[in-house]
Amino acid sequence: MRPAPGRELTLTYRLVVGLLRPPLSLFTDRHWHGAENLPRTGGFIAVANHVTNLDPLTFAHFLVDHDVPVKFLAKAEIFEAPVIGWLAHRVKHIPVYRGSARAAESLDAARAALASGECIAIFPEGTLTHDPEMWPMLGKTGVARLALTTRVPVVPIAQWGAHRVIPRFESLPATLRRQRVDVRALPPVDLEDLYDRPLDGTVLREATDRIMRRLTEGVAELRGEEPPERVWDRRVDGDWHDAWRQERAAARAARPTGALARARHTWTELTRRRP
Repeated sequence: MRPAPGRELTLTYRLVVGLLRPPLSLFTDRHWHGAENLPRTGGFIAVANHVTNLDPLTFAHFLVDHDVPVKFLAKAEIFEAPVIGWLAHRVKHIPVYRGSARAAESLDAARAALASGECIAIFPEGTLTHDPEMWPMLGKTGVARLALTTRVPVVPIAQWGAHRVIPRFESLPATLRRQRVDVRALPPVDLEDLYDRPLDGTVLREATDRIMRRLTEGVAELRGEEPPERVWDRRVDGDWHDAWRQERAAARAARPTGALARARHTWTELTRRRP
């Protein structure tokens, strides 16, 4: 891996990449697209849709495979977790202290990293999508604030398929079979007409919606489907996690009885190629 000047690649980062690449290669049939849209030099913001807990790894895998060591803006709770938190600090990801007096620290750290030429990765939705069909939700405006104050390129990176390995809201692989994962970098979003306007709510929402609209278009291209006309908004449409729990409970109840029948059912689920 030969990153551009200013993009820091520590020994710990190299070790983490070396540890994670083999299992990712084992579980994912990778289809990478659009590397020509990644800036070769200088800082930039990479934004991606968020369907499953595996997304950060496939997102990072794509970027690292194209010589871009990425730094994530991630919720502060991750940095407090055993082992994972220590690694996050060592590879210099940036904690986000949401709803606290330290909330501005993450943006300051991100601006400094971008100024030095780093790539900052952000999931604009802030969490896994709650759209029932797994389309991108309404984005939060933090990425727009960072983009408009730094004026660096914002590159949407659409991804689809990681949920076949680790389903949404779950933490462990649900398959032993390699599953197709598509990741596509799109051209930077044009925000230049917003640079000199007052940084108010209207401008931040316009920039955010442009970013999310382009990201959704990229996901639609990967899925070969039309996105819904209306974007899922958790404040209005609610949290789909409860519905998922009910569906999961119903699926468990429908499993066959008897040890042998359950074993066959489990093996079938683990070895099938998922849609």
